[in-house]
Amino acid sequence: MTNNISLVPAPVNEPVLGYAAGSNERQLLKAELARQAALVVDIPLIIGGKEYRTKIQKNVVMPHNHKHVLAHFSLAGEAELKMAVAAADKAKKQWAEMPFEHRAAIFLKAAELISTKYRPLINAATMLGQSKTAYQAEIDSACEFADFLRFNAHFAQEIYRGQPLSTGGVWNRLEYRPLDGFVAAISPFNFTAIAGNLSYSPALMGNTIVWKPSATAMLSNYYIMQIFAEAGLPAGVINFVPSSGADLSKHVLSDANLGGVHFTGSTTVFKDIWATVGKNITNYRSYPRLVGETGGKDFIFAHNSASVVPLVTAMVRGAFEYQGQKCSAASRAYIPASLWADVKKRLLDEVAKIKVGDVSDFTNFMGAVIDEPSFNKIRKYIDDAKASTLADVICGGYDGKDGYFVYPTVIVAKTPDYPTMREEIFGPVLTVYVYEDTDFDKTLNLCDTASDYALTGAIFAKDRDVITYMEKALTSAAGNFYINDKPTGAVVGQQPFGGARGSGTNDKAGSILNLYRWVSPRTIKETFIPAENFEYPFMKEK
Repeated sequence: MTNNISLVPAPVNEPVLGYAAGSNERQLLKAELARQAALVVDIPLIIGGKEYRTKIQKNVVMPHNHKHVLAHFSLAGEAELKMAVAAADKAKKQWAEMPFEHRAAIFLKAAELISTKYRPLINAATMLGQSKTAYQAEIDSACEFADFLRFNAHFAQEIYRGQPLSTGGVWNRLEYRPLDGFVAAISPFNFTAIAGNLSYSPALMGNTIVWKPSATAMLSNYYIMQIFAEAGLPAGVINFVPSSGADLSKHVLSDANLGGVHFTGSTTVFKDIWATVGKNITNYRSYPRLVGETGGKDFIFAHNSASVVPLVTAMVRGAFEYQGQKCSAASRAYIPASLWADVKKRLLDEVAKIKVGDVSDFTNFMGAVIDEPSFNKIRKYIDDAKASTLADVICGGYDGKDGYFVYPTVIVAKTPDYPTMREEIFGPVLTVYVYEDTDFDKTLNLCDTASDYALTGAIFAKDRDVITYMEKALTSAAGNFYINDKPTGAVVGQQPFGGARGSGTNDKAGSILNLYRWVSPRTIKETFIPAENFEYPFMKEK
């Protein structure tokens, strides 16, 4: 028996490798890309540490070469989902009672595996299965994921160290228990790190998980499960069950033991989840915690004092990196008329340099959008804009013959309420509204009120009084606010991520705030010398 108070290693952000020509990391990644491209992986369900396969099989394809099958996976139905819930319930007691330093050690080991031994594996799977470039995969599946694993252990330790005041003769303590029941983790396609974090962070705090990964991120997510197992995660703590949303809602979200939902995805789906929980509220053993990061209609707003070159760079990177498939991606821009001619020329010049294609070709800046439904949705927005008298498409287009390619597209809206200024597209489409310099205040208000979302936003200006004014005017417009920078690229431990309004519950992934949602504190008061008489002094007359 030991009586030490353990401290987790101080976290630091994982360095981003450059993959420069001739570098060792580039050679290793190229070799891993070739190896994985030659495979067809059979991905099972993983329930209680055991593999299961069903008759319903789905394919995993390369978005940039949609005839190339990378893997096939089983889809869970009612029986398998109920098994996953039972497995999570069964594993709960032993996992919750495991000392924190041992739970943390498992995930800290996973961070080491991801950042060393399996770095090429997880990056290549993200590139091929989700059409990310080498750099976008590196900052996501290697660096951000390792950061989540390391920083969350530090944040959890800080939570556990938080204790109440004790007075003479009394010792007050807070015990941070996991939630009652299990947590359902529902992850998106666009970030491997988010998928891992949605399932892992509640587990770090002693919860057990039923995880529904995205069908279009299945390959990288399966490798996450294998890495967790190699790191020593006990069976049943995280159960990997690809399934339909309808089946998950019916057989998991309606279960009486649901303790919480950790979600990233569309606003519509999160509202459906909330409605399902509301409909079943009388059936639950406890009130489920609902944590969601949802949609965005993220903006760049330029004042006429802005520097044009960094503004255009932010527009290009913010809107077109990873094909605009980031919930933080710049989707609308407000540009003053006095700057527009220069901004337009530079923007078109920069876009003309962008190469789009197979992400295994490292000269490409963009890959393909994730799947055919996404491609068709984006295509319709572009076609509608081309046909509209209220908008001009000044560059862009699409080609879905071999891959789901949408080229960097810029639409100039003639009215601030044009649909692509308000609606989430989730693709490489940036809509610009050019405002008269004298309408600065009016346009700031439009920026704040045009959309249901409030996730990220960026302002560009050199005048400090103007920056201060804009920051205040747009207080509620974005949960992550950037000054003279693109509205993407939040780093764990540096810019806690999340927004409000239609963008979610703003529980700030990558910070201590998110982890508080996965604990249920118990207050313990111990009195060393208890009272032996019920009477108080005020009760005596003399």
